[in-house]
Amino acid sequence: MPETARTLVIETATAACSVALIEDGAVIGARHEVVGRGHAERLVPMIAELPEGGRAARILVDCGPGSFTGVRVGIAAARGLALGWGAEAFGYSSMAIVAAAGFARNPDWPSLAVVLEGGHGEVFMQAFDAQLAPVSALASLKPEAALALVQGRPAIGNGVRFLQALDDTAPLTEALPSAADAVLLSPPLVTLPPRPIYGRAPDAKPLAPAQ
Repeated sequence: MPETARTLVIETATAACSVALIEDGAVIGARHEVVGRGHAERLVPMIAELPEGGRAARILVDCGPGSFTGVRVGIAAARGLALGWGAEAFGYSSMAIVAAAGFARNPDWPSLAVVLEGGHGEVFMQAFDAQLAPVSALASLKPEAALALVQGRPAIGNGVRFLQALDDTAPLTEALPSAADAVLLSPPLVTLPPRPIYGRAPDAKPLAPAQ
């Protein structure tokens, strides 16, 4: 992320709650905790612990897919701070940041699959090449279907345990997204609108019109 403007990164899409302050392509402050469902309570105090209270001209937030509540907590905070600070707010995908971290730690991998915990017994899955270009569409799948689509690639994310239960020989790595890894994302990946990426159809269906 070669953006020169100071950027506050907010990451709340999974069980991790993390924030980072990035300037001139370097992380100048970061906090990362695994909080489960406690994002709303921890996020603002964590931002306040950053240099200068985390204040930045640009705010970047994980838009999902991931935890419905966590994603919305992060986006609401990003929008509120942007309004209060007169800052710009943008989004990125949880799938892309996990993929970027995976390739940074394993530069010999030609491709990988990101597998994040979803809902209703499903996982979010998407494959990427080493240039972070998607080689499959984002999908919410049963673990059996996701394992079939991994097709021997290394898989990384907090949803791999569901695949591990089916095949303990597959190359699987547990991981959660971290705000500091936003420095690994290219400019096209950090300019999404700050609104949720749900990754699956909503559970609630509109009522059919009365006849």
